[in-house]
Amino acid sequence: METEGLEWLLVPVRQLVAWGAAGAMVFGGVVPYIPQYRDIRRTQNAEGFSTYVCLVLLVANILRILFWFGRRFESPLLWQSIIMIITMLLMLKLCTEVRVSNDLNIKRRSFADFDLNYFWHWSKFTDYVQCVLTFTGVTGYITYLWLDSSLFVETLGFLAVFTEAMLGVPQLYRNYQNRSTEGMSVKMVLMWTSGDTFKTVYFILNQAPLQFSICGLLQVFVDIAILLQVYLYSSYPQKPTSHTAHPASTKAL
Repeated sequence: METEGLEWLLVPVRQLVAWGAAGAMVFGGVVPYIPQYRDIRRTQNAEGFSTYVCLVLLVANILRILFWFGRRFESPLLWQSIIMIITMLLMLKLCTEVRVSNDLNIKRRSFADFDLNYFWHWSKFTDYVQCVLTFTGVTGYITYLWLDSSLFVETLGFLAVFTEAMLGVPQLYRNYQNRSTEGMSVKMVLMWTSGDTFKTVYFILNQAPLQFSICGLLQVFVDIAILLQVYLYSSYPQKPTSHTAHPASTKAL
């Protein structure tokens, strides 16, 4: 009798925990970008944030949504991708507006120029939207054609999570170039690390596709490497290396 009474109590508790975990998966990924967004808006300076982070996350989450059509996984992961795409577009909009307002003499570049030297270094937010829509259309059409191939679907899933696992690499490289983490939100990276750790554990416990768990672990290792940079460059300041003035290497667009 006691066991039945306890079970009656545990069922709603388990349900609440499951809902909480699902909610954390859906919205937890965007939380790290809130302090970075506020810092950029407050300082009107986006130099410390690499917008290639936005590129990586947009590609990863678009591919993950396409992967869902071939192999249905848990809906919280699908909603997480949709929310993340919206968040990255908002980050891109802010960074583009701040950069253009601070650099009035910069030559205007657009997606329609098709100049690879200035890829992802455009002057208007609408150019980034055009690029994202083009990528979505092309990859969506290819996925539609090959949706019956299990090899293609599994490869698509791997590319989605592997691309996301490379999320911190642009920031890692930018910090290395600058020999500094100034302008980067440490709170953002700490939230990356805690969020990626939670996400990886979630993947493992919920038996998500194997690609998710492996690439989740890789993502945690990259986060830790960035935190080590924070310690290294704050404890042992290094002289920034000089770089040839080139838009693709000197600006966090």
